[in-house]
Amino acid sequence: MKESLKPGIRHRHAFVIPASKTVPALYPEAPEFVAMPEVLATGFLVGFLESACIRAVNSHLDWPREQTVGTHIDVSHEAATPPGLEVTATVELVEVDGRRLVFAVEANDGMDTIARGRHERFVIDRAKFDARVGKKAKVHL
Repeated sequence: MKESLKPGIRHRHAFVIPASKTVPALYPEAPEFVAMPEVLATGFLVGFLESACIRAVNSHLDWPREQTVGTHIDVSHEAATPPGLEVTATVELVEVDGRRLVFAVEANDGMDTIARGRHERFVIDRAKFDARVGKKAKVHL
């Protein structure tokens, strides 16, 4: 981690919502999902917010050796967004506690605030992380 990794880092990221990011596309194996409205799925919204947080801090890490993984998310999904609208995420790093990073997150679709909340990420060493996950995978075999 670089010394520049400090609270106050902000990032904005915009994305036009395609049909592939709607509720029916989130889990097409489940008929209940397929029958639901074609609006931005909460699962894809979470991924979009995570992506904005990753982009906010990557230049403050020894990327790609150091990366961040999500460890907690507490986000509202307040308004439906149909495909074709542009969603903008605004994120701010509000706390750095060792390798634990806490972000304030918000998203807007140009008409409504569609999400707001907090997201925590943890800085990892990719090689060490992969080694631990590899051991876990071998136990499962």
